Amino acid sequence: MLKELNAQTAQKRVFTERIIQFGEGNFLRCFIDWIVQQMNEQAGFDSSVVVVQPIERGMVDMLNKQDCLYHVNLQGLIGGAPVNTLTLVDSVSRALSPYADFDAFLALAEQPDMRFVISNTTEAGIAFDPSCRLTDRPAASYPGKLTQLLWHRFKAFGGDPQKGFIIMPCELIFLNGHHLRECIDQYVELWREDFGTDYEAFRRWVSESCYVCATLVDRIVPGFPRKDIDAIQAKLGYADNMVVQGEAFHLWVIETAPNLPLEQLEREFPANKAGLNVVLTHNEAPYHERKVTLLNGPHTVLSPVAYLSGVNIVRDACQHPVIGRYIHKVQFDELMQTLNLPMDELQQFAKDVLERFENPYVDHQVTSIMLNSFPKYQTRDLPGLKTYLERRGTLPKGLVLGLAAIIVYYRGGTRADGAPIQPNDDPRIMQLLADLWQTADTRHVAEGVLAAKELIWGEHGDLNAIPGLTDMVTAFIDSILANGMLATVEQILD
Repeated sequence: MLKELNAQTAQKRVFTERIIQFGEGNFLRCFIDWIVQQMNEQAGFDSSVVVVQPIERGMVDMLNKQDCLYHVNLQGLIGGAPVNTLTLVDSVSRALSPYADFDAFLALAEQPDMRFVISNTTEAGIAFDPSCRLTDRPAASYPGKLTQLLWHRFKAFGGDPQKGFIIMPCELIFLNGHHLRECIDQYVELWREDFGTDYEAFRRWVSESCYVCATLVDRIVPGFPRKDIDAIQAKLGYADNMVVQGEAFHLWVIETAPNLPLEQLEREFPANKAGLNVVLTHNEAPYHERKVTLLNGPHTVLSPVAYLSGVNIVRDACQHPVIGRYIHKVQFDELMQTLNLPMDELQQFAKDVLERFENPYVDHQVTSIMLNSFPKYQTRDLPGLKTYLERRGTLPKGLVLGLAAIIVYYRGGTRADGAPIQPNDDPRIMQLLADLWQTADTRHVAEGVLAAKELIWGEHGDLNAIPGLTDMVTAFIDSILANGMLATVEQILD
């Protein structure tokens, strides 16, 4: 008989409530709350999280039923060794819904020890909704709720500059903190009449005493382990219905706010003392570029190359005697050479990426990566292709082959073994490729795809203008059709 998981059946430590977290989903619980747990244990952080449900329907009741206790199951490779751990997380003190108890939500602002606000409200969550009002209970948007909280804190502590918040959004958009700051400022302006004579003092307090940081988060979190849950609960001896499964790798890059000295952020948020892969920096952009280039970039081109070679799983592609060398070439010899961080950092990150690709616990289908391949190539690989050409004077053959493979994949049909080839993209892109392939003229196909500046390439313009690109793409398409994908890959490796 499994025990219920709660504070009566399992040990739950008490820490000071210092973090307000908008979001109760799998990612935050497996990433942020796990990080806070490690900081409490390794760096004496003495902080707990109060979870705020950012939308009307959510899981705070399920969390509270377990007294906010749950287990994190991390799986993957670390230093080549398999990792499969179960950790009881007790860093969340309680969870509440501002829709069910708005006064309890505002009361968080009255707690003197509160210092951090963390969020993951999806990419659409950081948005300004002009229909929100200060008197709403609560405001509909996340930035609106946050501004309500800031106003209440400003009043509760008389504008004390020491009582501002350090705000660290984790939404998956570049410069998320910059966008959130803009939304807060818009609400301060929208509600200025409600603030009355305190408007100017409040605006200045928000600007000078509240620090909004931009962050980059990186951990794959599949979520609730449905297929493994019976074995996990039997091993734990608890009926934990909030188990969350994630990969062993983690990275959190935090760009300090312009008005927050880096030394102060390091002192107040001592993640570096907990042995965590958390980077506090003045500039998050190079790390964002590194992730997009060295993780997402190889993903985008390995997928069509692997699938057209008869390989279905990312891990198997990495371990394949030919495709594995292709991935290494694209990652280390081409894309890595276009970045501006220290080479030893880039090499270590790339090795970590390969370990993640080879995760023995996850069967990552390459077809799942190929949704919207052309827009992905435009953002993840094309900048590297152009930079490589500029620096080296030659085109990167691996990246060009990846583009040719996408074009061939979008022809549709079946693989040599009869497996279906089913591209999925913007209907207008799908129609363009269908029309081009109907001509059966491979150079016309290449030219047509490369010329689609409004539909695919945007500010990069007509790619036929890149010296030698049209010829190389055409040659690779011809080789794939005549000799097969594996033979074509072997040509560029030799």
